[in-house]
Amino acid sequence: MLQPTAFVHWFRNSSPYIHAHRNRTFVIFFSGTAVTEPDFDNLIHDFALLRSLGVRLVLVHGIRPQIDERLLQQGDTPKFHHHLRITDSTTLQYVKQAAGLVRVEIEALLSMGVSGSPMAGAKIRVASGNFVTAKPLGVLDGIDYCYTGKVRRIDAQAIHQQLDQHNVVLISPIGYSPSGEVFNLSAEEVATEVAIALQAEKLILLTEQACLSPTDNIAIQQLTTEQANALLAQTPDMPDAVVRSLQAAIQSCQRGVGRAHLIDRHLDGALLLELFTRDGVGTLISSTEFETIRPATLDDIGGIMELIKPLELQGILVKRSREKLEMEISDYIVIERDGLIIGCTAFHVMQDRQRAEIACLAVHPDYRKGARGNRLLEYLLDEARKQAIKRLFVRSTQTVHWFVERGFTPCEIDDLPESMKSTYNYQRNSKVLFKDVN
Repeated sequence: MLQPTAFVHWFRNSSPYIHAHRNRTFVIFFSGTAVTEPDFDNLIHDFALLRSLGVRLVLVHGIRPQIDERLLQQGDTPKFHHHLRITDSTTLQYVKQAAGLVRVEIEALLSMGVSGSPMAGAKIRVASGNFVTAKPLGVLDGIDYCYTGKVRRIDAQAIHQQLDQHNVVLISPIGYSPSGEVFNLSAEEVATEVAIALQAEKLILLTEQACLSPTDNIAIQQLTTEQANALLAQTPDMPDAVVRSLQAAIQSCQRGVGRAHLIDRHLDGALLLELFTRDGVGTLISSTEFETIRPATLDDIGGIMELIKPLELQGILVKRSREKLEMEISDYIVIERDGLIIGCTAFHVMQDRQRAEIACLAVHPDYRKGARGNRLLEYLLDEARKQAIKRLFVRSTQTVHWFVERGFTPCEIDDLPESMKSTYNYQRNSKVLFKDVN
C-alpha cells in the first residue's frame, strides 16, 4: 500500500501535468483485442479519470478480432493482403455487427456509476456519429479490396462541438460515403486522421507490444520523427502492430499533432503513468527534441527557483531572490524536458566583454546521470566562442573536482576580475577556478 507521504509526493509531482493537460484534446486508439481483456474496465476507469481532469477525449477502437471471430464461426477464412483486410459483402455485415457490439459495450462501461466504484459520480456522456467520410481503397496489386476503404474526410467541426459540450467522443473504424455506402477502415488510420483534423495535442496509441530498441531490447523512451523513420528503416523485423503505430505517430506529428505516445497497454495504469509522471513508461514521438537546451525566459523563473532551492538550502548555491533572477534572466540557460526545467546555469559576461563567469549550474537529482551538466557546460563554451570571450571563471564550494576534470584550473582570489572580487563572499570561502576558451 502506498504510504501517505509517498502519495502526497506523487500527487504534488503530478500537478504540473494535470494543469498542462486540462482542456487539451487527446485522441486515444486501442485495439479490439484490448476490449476483450478481463481488465478492460481498468482502462475505462483511466479514461474516466482523464475526462474528470478536464481532458477533451476522443476514443477510437479497433474491431479486428471481433470480425475474425464472426468469420470463423461461419466457417469463413479472414482474407488479408499487405496486412489489410479484404472486405467483401459478407465480411462487411460482420464488420457492422462487430462495430455495433463493441461500441455499445464501451458506452455501457463508460456509463457506469456504481457507488464505491472508480466510476462513481463520473456521469460521462458518450457521443458517436458519422464523423468519418470514406472512399473505397480500390484495386491494389490486382487485388480488389471491395468494401475496405480509406479516410476521405473527418468532420472536425462536429467532433469539436461534442467536445465543447463535455462529451467523450467514441469513433468506430467505419466510414460512410456520400452515396450511402459503408466502408471498413483501419482503426490506426482513423485515429491518425482524427488527431490531425482536430490538431490534437496528443495522439495516444495503446499498443499490444512495447516499442523496443533493436540493440538492447529495452523500451525506447523518446524519438523524433526523423529518428522514428530511421528506426523503421533499420528494423525490418519489427512487429507489424508496432510498425503501424510508429507510422501513425510519425504522420500525425508531421501534420500538426503536438506529440504521439506509444504505450504498452498490458501494464496496468500505463496511460496514467505516461501522462502524469516525469519520464512516463511509453515511447514519445515528437517533431522536435523532447529535451532541449535554450535561453531562459521570464516564464522559467518559477521552474528555476524550484530547481535551485534544495541546493541553496544545502549551501551549494548562493541564495537568489526572484527579483535578482528577473533582472538577470537573460544570462540564464535552461534544460527543458516536457515543459519542466530540469537543469540551468548562468553566464554573466563582464564589462570588458573578454571574460565571463559561470554561475548557478544545477541539474535535477533525477537526471544527474545523463551528462546534462556536461551539455550545459559545452553550451556555455560554444556561447563564449561566439562572443569571443577569452576566459571563463567559476566559484564553487562543493563541485571543484567536477570543474577540474573538465579543464578548469584553480586560482587565487587576487587573480579574479575586479567585479568578482568585489562580490566575493569570504564567509562562504568558495574556491575559484578559470578556463581559457580555445
